[in-house]
Amino acid sequence: MTEAQDEFKNIQRKPGLQIWTISKMKMVPVPEQAYGNFFEGDCYIILNVSNSATQSTDIHYWIGNASSQDEQGAAAVYVTQLDGCLGGSPVQYREVQGCESAKFKSYFKNGLIYKKGGVGSGFTHVEANVYNIQRLLHVKGTKHVTAREVEVSWSSFNLGDIFLLDLGKVIIQWNGPQSNRQEKLKAVLLAQDIRDRERGGRAQIAVIEGGQEEAFPELMKIMISVLGQRTGHLKEPISDDKPDQNQISDVKLYQYEHFNLGQLLVQEVATSPLTQDLLSSTDCYILDQGGSSVMVWKGKAASDEERHSALSRAVGFIKAKNYPSNTKVEVMSEGGESAMFKHFFKSWKEKGQAQGLGKTHSVGKIAKVDQVKFDVMELHAQPKLAAQERMVDDASGHVQVWRIENLELKEVNPSTYGHFYGGDCYLVLYTYNRANKPQYILYMWQGRHATQDEVTACAYQAVNLDNKYNGAPTQVRVVMGKEPRHFLAIFKGRLIIFEGGTGRPGVVNPDPGARLFQVRGTHEMNTKATELPARAASLNTNDVFLLKTHQNVFLWYGKGCSGDEREMGKAVADLLSELDKQIVMEGQEPAAFWVALGGKAPYASDKRLEKEVALHEPRLFECSNQTGRFLMTEVADFTQDDLDEDDVMLLDTWEEIFLWIGNSANQYETQESYSGAVDYLKTHPAGRDPGTPITTVKQGYEPPTFTGWFNAWDAHKWSVSPAGGSNNLNNTNLNKKTGGGGGSYSAPGGPRNIKSHNQRMSSSISNAYVDQSPSRAKPSGMLHSEQLVETPQHQLPQGVDPEKREEYLTDAEFENLLGCTRDNFQRLPKWRQNDLKKKAGLF
Repeated sequence: MTEAQDEFKNIQRKPGLQIWTISKMKMVPVPEQAYGNFFEGDCYIILNVSNSATQSTDIHYWIGNASSQDEQGAAAVYVTQLDGCLGGSPVQYREVQGCESAKFKSYFKNGLIYKKGGVGSGFTHVEANVYNIQRLLHVKGTKHVTAREVEVSWSSFNLGDIFLLDLGKVIIQWNGPQSNRQEKLKAVLLAQDIRDRERGGRAQIAVIEGGQEEAFPELMKIMISVLGQRTGHLKEPISDDKPDQNQISDVKLYQYEHFNLGQLLVQEVATSPLTQDLLSSTDCYILDQGGSSVMVWKGKAASDEERHSALSRAVGFIKAKNYPSNTKVEVMSEGGESAMFKHFFKSWKEKGQAQGLGKTHSVGKIAKVDQVKFDVMELHAQPKLAAQERMVDDASGHVQVWRIENLELKEVNPSTYGHFYGGDCYLVLYTYNRANKPQYILYMWQGRHATQDEVTACAYQAVNLDNKYNGAPTQVRVVMGKEPRHFLAIFKGRLIIFEGGTGRPGVVNPDPGARLFQVRGTHEMNTKATELPARAASLNTNDVFLLKTHQNVFLWYGKGCSGDEREMGKAVADLLSELDKQIVMEGQEPAAFWVALGGKAPYASDKRLEKEVALHEPRLFECSNQTGRFLMTEVADFTQDDLDEDDVMLLDTWEEIFLWIGNSANQYETQESYSGAVDYLKTHPAGRDPGTPITTVKQGYEPPTFTGWFNAWDAHKWSVSPAGGSNNLNNTNLNKKTGGGGGSYSAPGGPRNIKSHNQRMSSSISNAYVDQSPSRAKPSGMLHSEQLVETPQHQLPQGVDPEKREEYLTDAEFENLLGCTRDNFQRLPKWRQNDLKKKAGLF
């Protein structure tokens, strides 16, 4: 053990990845250029330290399908020892080949490659410039890509997937006729990753469309020379695996204890929804997510034996339950819980976190803060703050309100803006400017007593209004009583929610006799009045209430309300009645006050407990609706690049659900996404509030409340190009697919336009394959710069794409005019590329 401890002393907790493989029962470092390659006969240990200020740490141990029991046991022991050397704070994960967690896959953005064999296969001799290679990789997946080495034969191919024929310095990508555009892009990125990391950038990549093989004769000659002449038909597509995060609402919490002779006692403690007070620091617990994953929580005061054996106990639990051997396992210590673990609890309070209704904001660690007016100017300096506070601006924009009347839109008189009746549905369009461009938010407010026809008409009219603004508005469903902060702010303290009735002119609402309103808020940006049943039981010692009768208007101040709350109570009272207000202090109520409420009765009079704000990390999912169940694939450590324009994505920030609709998203999934989000809330194991706001966001029109959850958001990433197209993932030009397997696309440093590029490259690749020379062939068909610079479109040489003039320059002229290499140019965002092209006269 001392030898192992000495080995761990050299391991530093530095941001990024560190990987080891188990060789002869010892940990052997993996060279960085081999990261992402995993031999099926081996086990690996992966240490990841985040770049955040907290430097959160995760340890994964990966089990190859062909690895030995001894190697698996050694890896588990080393993980426990490594955890101890790092202070016990890391979260531990058990990963099984083919069933890796989303977090694990997120470390390898370009995909995982499963290689045959083990350490003895020459793994330790990986070099950057090796060309003596002949292998076939079967590529699957769009969000999380995996590539597995298969037999180099046509029998390995099928019509629905992508295959990479890797010949060392030539990598040929064969796209199945039924593969989609996103799969093709991911495969190109994987091929580039192989070229850059394993070949030092000295390999050429070419693409064959499987449904148009006749268009690539030279490349097909190479494939046939390696694979032989194809006989018979290729296999039908293999259905992709189901998304890897099937939400299971049946979650159970078990407590386990050790007894003599190594016996283990497991006792069920609770089922979902779980609360944090179920966890005791002196014990260890197992959280069972219906067999799809098992999590172990180690109390800081639990015995050393219980803590050290947590990983092995989880594996034993899986066996005892007869769960699959590839069931995911996480092990964590008290205070170092993963975001996923916290999401299973209805509320989660960090040590030292203040409780607080109307909690403002704090930067960094949560601490006790004074109630201060929210400074909207900080939103611009701190995007994440804008997202957390759910404020897109200072609410100074333009407001328009419509009510649903006879299933049509009827404009509301501006003098009654802010009055919402529970028997109605409303559309509220808010317009504000960002970077001198109009932005829109469309709120759909649904009254609790509105008819189903009115609710349906509200949704229908929202679509019509959205179309009127070319899909630009961000749509937000607002459930009565769950109005978000920005909604309150735009009505400047005039928001009054009437329990029933209608605001339609000419309609006389039933006379309720006495009406009681609860007023909450400390300034005009966060105040609303809500009608409650006019009974004493509705009162609360912490708030201000307005009691309105035919003869009197009482303004009741609870003992726990502040001076600011009283002032806002007066302002709202003036909106509701012109009569003189009688101030009533709690405990000094006149008889008429209790008579109006139907007599005295107990009400909430506890010492003020301010609302606890749950600290839950945001989670991003790719949405899919299959077999009638809502399924999701989680994207761990997400960035803006993970938002694919082919997808519908769900961002869960706990207080709000965002549905992000990509420009090329499937129409059916787009239509189903809203009901899917409702199902997500209903089935969430933490018992989520079904009234949680659901906001629909369109690609290219993301508000700050959405973008603030992403680090370094690039507002120009999807900026519209002169041709009317849009930039997508990694600033890679992709023409939208029109059929099953067609379409052209490009990737940085890889193939540009498939046909034209491959026609130029075919002969040079053939030569490269024959003479095995690593030198790059100079593309043919180049033009002089004077034929391209400042040349009117109609005067360009025949066949030149006016929007891609730079592609016809020689390498020397390209660098001279644009000031960078082709590869570096491709890595720039589109707006920057266009700017350079304009300055060079190539636009």
